[in-house]
Amino acid sequence: MSRILVVDDEPKLGTLIAEMLQQEGHEVARAQGGRSALVELSAQPFDLVVTDLRMPEVDGLAVLRDARSRGSDVILMTAYGTAESAVEAMKAGAADYLLKPFAMDELRLRVGRLADQRASEQKSQRLVEKLIPPLVAQSPKMRAAIEAAQKVAASDASVMLLGESGTGKSQLARFIHFTSKRAGKPLVEVHCAALPETLLEAELFGHEKGAFTGANEKRTGHLARADGGTLFLDEIGEVTQATQVKLLRFLQEREFVSLGSTTPRKVDVRVIAATNRDLGAAVKEGAFREDFFYRLNVFAIELPPLRDRPEDLLPLAEKFLESKGVPGSRLSAEAHEQLRRRTWPGNVRELENALERALILAGESQVRAEHLLAPGDMRGPDAGEVLREGFNLDEFERDLIHAALLRAGGNKTAAAKMLGITRRRLYSRLESLGEPATDS
Repeated sequence: MSRILVVDDEPKLGTLIAEMLQQEGHEVARAQGGRSALVELSAQPFDLVVTDLRMPEVDGLAVLRDARSRGSDVILMTAYGTAESAVEAMKAGAADYLLKPFAMDELRLRVGRLADQRASEQKSQRLVEKLIPPLVAQSPKMRAAIEAAQKVAASDASVMLLGESGTGKSQLARFIHFTSKRAGKPLVEVHCAALPETLLEAELFGHEKGAFTGANEKRTGHLARADGGTLFLDEIGEVTQATQVKLLRFLQEREFVSLGSTTPRKVDVRVIAATNRDLGAAVKEGAFREDFFYRLNVFAIELPPLRDRPEDLLPLAEKFLESKGVPGSRLSAEAHEQLRRRTWPGNVRELENALERALILAGESQVRAEHLLAPGDMRGPDAGEVLREGFNLDEFERDLIHAALLRAGGNKTAAAKMLGITRRRLYSRLESLGEPATDS
């Protein structure tokens, strides 16, 4: 239920409204005039304000503007309704407008509708926060991308997400879905490059029993499963032209035919596509259909590479550490500088992998610059520095493996990563050295 402020300089009507709303289960406060309403609004938050329009000293429009600035919905009541006053109220942000005298049931219905709408929005916002952690966007380019995503989320337009691998296209697609009116419906994600053409078509459109060898039963495709929601086609640039034709038909007609069937099926699905390829160039080369490109590219959003958003580098690193339960303070000043020096061709994904590795290397200690060196940047001792009189290869290898295991806290997978070998090879080397190869 909602917290509601009832504002009217007529005590009798204000009391009737307040009692009716309380019977509906709402928490209600009263203000006998505009000035009192402003005091109440400054003292505590309200979901909804029901206010008279014409009041002495401070009128309903002033109350409306103050309430809207604080995020409250407003219903205006007036006995002097005109088209002009209604338009002015709506321009100022009123959610609804009632002419006196009105039936209490009418007010009850309108308040209930606004309460349900606000509850739905709050539920959607909680869902977004749960499923999609806040996107880091201190840089102007990333802020522009997120603002564009927020604007297009309210529509049903097809969206094309452009950017290098690891820039966060999948995360932005989820953000668009869960901030749209489709948030309560399915989000179906398809990695187009991971499936061969015949299997991709069967996965997208579904198939009837016996449609092809191995189709032993009828199967619902991704388009049907996404009905009412969103279909995210990642790496759309890898789709063959034959599949492009079928997807184009769907985008044009909003219907498809499953493999082995002749009956079209209509679905309500919003399409978001993503690619790291230059599809404009692919169109010119004839590798990508022009008509399909323009159907997809209704609203394009480009995600900047990490090298173009330096303001986001440290916040992204600290956010990743927090997700692992590690405070950002574990990054030393030298580590900060090392992060800034790297170019991050793998973008955010590479940054996360580097931090994961650094945490393993650092153990419980502070993450230092050397922990963030790329494997190719690390220089071990020259052979001449090691090969001295009395050198024993087995002992050296044993000491090296023990050091890695100690630093990895006994985790053999992590130790193998440090040594640049597979876990299986580490077990093999331990056995050859007469060391226990099983985990305790």
